[in-house]
Amino acid sequence: MKNYDLIVIGTGSAMNLVSPILQQNPSMKVAVIDKDEPGGICLTRGCIPTKILLYPAELIRVIEHAKQLGISLEIDDVNFTEIMARMRSLIDEDIENIREGLSRSEDIDYYPTVAEFSAPYELKVGEEIITSKFIFLCTGSKPIIPPIKGLEKIGYHTSDNILHIKKLPKSLIIIGGGYIAAEYGHFFSAMGSKVTIIGRNPQFLPQEEPEVSELAKRELSKYMQIFTNHEAVESNLKDNLKEITSRNRDNGNLVKFTAEEVLIAAGRGSNNDILHPEKAGIETDEKGWIKVNEYLESSQPNVWVFGDANGKHLFKHVGNYESMVVFYNAVLKNKVKVDYHAIPSAVFTYPEIARVGLREKEAIVEYGEDNIIIGYQKYEDTAKGMAMDVKAYFVKVILDKERKILGAHIIGPQASVLIQEIITLMYTPERSSYPINRGMHIHPALSEVVERAFGRLMRPRDYHALLEEVTRHHH
Repeated sequence: MKNYDLIVIGTGSAMNLVSPILQQNPSMKVAVIDKDEPGGICLTRGCIPTKILLYPAELIRVIEHAKQLGISLEIDDVNFTEIMARMRSLIDEDIENIREGLSRSEDIDYYPTVAEFSAPYELKVGEEIITSKFIFLCTGSKPIIPPIKGLEKIGYHTSDNILHIKKLPKSLIIIGGGYIAAEYGHFFSAMGSKVTIIGRNPQFLPQEEPEVSELAKRELSKYMQIFTNHEAVESNLKDNLKEITSRNRDNGNLVKFTAEEVLIAAGRGSNNDILHPEKAGIETDEKGWIKVNEYLESSQPNVWVFGDANGKHLFKHVGNYESMVVFYNAVLKNKVKVDYHAIPSAVFTYPEIARVGLREKEAIVEYGEDNIIIGYQKYEDTAKGMAMDVKAYFVKVILDKERKILGAHIIGPQASVLIQEIITLMYTPERSSYPINRGMHIHPALSEVVERAFGRLMRPRDYHALLEEVTRHHH
C-alpha cells in the first residue's frame, strides 16, 4: 500500500492547486488520478473545443447578415473537416503538454486509470491500493442518457464524443433543449446540417428568463427546427436513418423524426458511482452528487470536493473559483465560505446569451414584487445597435429599491462581454448600480446598451406591459 500526502482525482480545476501546494511544501508526495485524457472536461470535450468550433459558425451567420447592410457575399465552401481538424490540433497540443507535465514530474505519481474507494481514505487504483488523509475529489460529470426505448441499438453521440465525428451529418436530431443542445444546434446548422432539436421542457433554454428563451427560440428557428415540450420515447432504424418518436407532453400525440445522426444533450449528471464514495463514508445526495458543507468539505474530514463533482454549478469558472476556496480552507486553513450570489454563464449561439445572478421570479420570491425594479434597453435603440441592424435584442437588469444589482440577462451580439461590467459590480460590497450610471461610456459603443438599461427603470408590471407591446410590434 502506497501512502501519499495528497491524492487528487481529476485533472481539471484541481490542477490549479497542485503547483501552489507543491511550491509551499516541496517534500509532499502527491498522486494525481484521471481515467480520461488529462485536462478536465472543459479542455478535452467542453468549453474550449466547442468555442473553437462556434466561432466559425458565428462568422457564417454574420456573413449571411451582411446582405441587410448592402454587402452581397457568397460563402464558397465550409470545410467541416478542416474546422474539426483545427480544433483537434489545438486541443491535442494542450492535452499532450499536461500529460507530459504529469508524467515527468518528480513530485507527482500520475495514474491514468479508474479509481474507487475501498475504505475511508483508501483507494484502489488499477492493481494498487493507495491511501492519504488529504484528498481532492474533482471527478467531473457525465452526459445523462434519457431512457429512450431502442436507443442503444441505433447508436448515438453525446457531447463527450461528438467532437470525434469525421463527416458532417446531412441531418442531425439533438435530444435536449438546454445550452449544450442550443450550441451544437447552432454549430451543425451553420456547417450545413439539417438540425432538429427535441426538448422535453416546455421552455427552450429553461435556465434563462422566459422572454430571453422565447427570442432565442425565434431567432434560432430560422436555421433549425426546435420542438419544446416533446419527450423522446422510442428510437428505431429506418432506411439507413435513425428515427426518433417523441410524445407531445401537452396532448400526448406522437411525432416521428428521422436523421442521419442523433446527439444526446439532455444535461449532465454525477459520475461518482464509479468512485463508490459510500465505501469511504462520503455522503452523496439523491442524484449522486457529493454533499459538501459551505467550505466545500465532504462528510469525511479533509476530503474536499469541487468542480462538477459537488453538483452545485457545472461551469469551469465556478470550478476555478471553488479551487481557490478550497486552497484557503484546506491548505492555508483560513475559513472561507463559498459564495454563489453572482454566478455568470453564457450560451454561445447566434444570438449570444449571458446572465448573472437572479432571474426575475427568484428576485420577487426573495425580495417581494414591490421591492424590485427592472431596467430594460433594446440594442436597436442605441447608435451602435442601429448601425449593426440588430433587431429585438435587449438587456434586462434586476435591482432592489436601493439600486443593488440582483441579476442581469442579455441576448444579442457580445452578450458575454457586455455583462462583465455588471458581474464585476456584483462582486463589490455594495453591489450598487450607481457606478454604471456615473461611469462615462464610449459613444457610440455597444456598451451603451448596458448603461441605458440602468437608466430606464420600472416596476415589474410596467416592464411586462412594455414587453407585450414590443412583442406585438415585432410580430
